[in-house]
Amino acid sequence: MDNGRGGKNGREDDREDVHRGRNETTEERADRRWTELLQELRVAQTGVQILFGFLLAVVFQPRFATLSEADRTIYVVTVLLGSATAAALIGPVCFHRLLTGRHLKPETVVWASRLTLLGLVLLFCTMCSALLLIMRVALHNSLALWLVGGMALWSFVCWFVFPAWALARSSNGRGGSGRAE
Repeated sequence: MDNGRGGKNGREDDREDVHRGRNETTEERADRRWTELLQELRVAQTGVQILFGFLLAVVFQPRFATLSEADRTIYVVTVLLGSATAAALIGPVCFHRLLTGRHLKPETVVWASRLTLLGLVLLFCTMCSALLLIMRVALHNSLALWLVGGMALWSFVCWFVFPAWALARSSNGRGGSGRAE
């Protein structure tokens, strides 16, 4: 019986299993990947919810009225980014709920993974924007921009460059199977 991926009896061919190191059906792999994705989402969602909650409270603080027009604009952009981030990181749960029972788990995992990556990019932007606002209010000088730039660079390296580097090393045969899980 063909599973649509070149395998028989619901299993991918033996070469794929050897490369991946697992002997699982497409559905089993989707279940495992979904569980892993949920664990990642729990970490990201918690951080986003806390950050977004604090952002929503800022506008009700007495000092908010004293912010410059530029700082208020940064605040509005930050809140919008935070809202978009929350939507992207909560989206996979809704996606899964709406497609449950329709035998679309592999597709659900792919789309949920895309939404999660988009959410992480938006989270990066939200954190940079929030940090810019805080540093501008705290420092009142150009040092704020340099500090935010440095933190943005560090976050970018930790979140995107290191994983890309590990993937490139793996693809070159130095660190693993060369296949993305």
